[in-house]
Amino acid sequence: MNAYSKNKVLLSAENIHLQYGEKKILRDINFSIKDIHREGLQQGQVVALIGRSGIGKTQLFKTLSGLVKPTEGVVKIDEDQHEVKAGQVGIVPQNYILFNHRTIFQNLKIGLDNGETKLTEEEKKRIIDDYAITFDLTDHLKKYPAQLSGGQRQRVSIIQQVLTGNKFILLDEPFSGLDILMVDRVIKLLLKVSTLNEQNTLIIVSHDIENATAVSDTVWVLGNEEGKPGATIKKEYDLCEMGLAWRPEIRTDRKFVELIDEIKKQL
Repeated sequence: MNAYSKNKVLLSAENIHLQYGEKKILRDINFSIKDIHREGLQQGQVVALIGRSGIGKTQLFKTLSGLVKPTEGVVKIDEDQHEVKAGQVGIVPQNYILFNHRTIFQNLKIGLDNGETKLTEEEKKRIIDDYAITFDLTDHLKKYPAQLSGGQRQRVSIIQQVLTGNKFILLDEPFSGLDILMVDRVIKLLLKVSTLNEQNTLIIVSHDIENATAVSDTVWVLGNEEGKPGATIKKEYDLCEMGLAWRPEIRTDRKFVELIDEIKKQL
């Protein structure tokens, strides 16, 4: 097992309830994400929030990002654990919202223009060029979003959030509609982003159990409990503790296959 430690809490959900009128959407949501430290590595956090369609994943997604205020409870982020506000958590939606009238370079530059650090135009260009090399986008910087594939637009959308300075990034169904080769590329991309900074924290909201679990160090299963209205976290799986985290070949491990079967039964 890889040696690791979990230290300060980076994001926490405390007693989250969400209700619209008489309809209870979320109930008793409690969890925390801690800073993972591995010797000699910048090890960020990748967690998966798994649930079937219509269970309330999107509403929890919006609550964690500060876009929706819960009926009860609070979401806190950063080491000082302040209440999250809209704009403090990066969002990568399924449709990869980019400005179609701007080039890829200009779309990425928006992230740096909106960041807290003041940079010269030359510094911004150097940073974008470095990221373009790292994420295989150098030949596309002068193109427009409509000229890129879905996978390329996804990369741009994720990098844009990183350049904005967001250490917390929520990804809505990042594997949706992708073939197996593209899924593997996305997994490598997410792992690369997570290791750019030790506090980088990616939260994957998905119903794709196998792929979301394969890339994560923690899995939360969102579901209903008999006789209780509203979805809650039914189970948390610590893949670090189970020895199933940070392993590229994990899909072939018998313990991983058994875990996927167990998660399916929770849904």
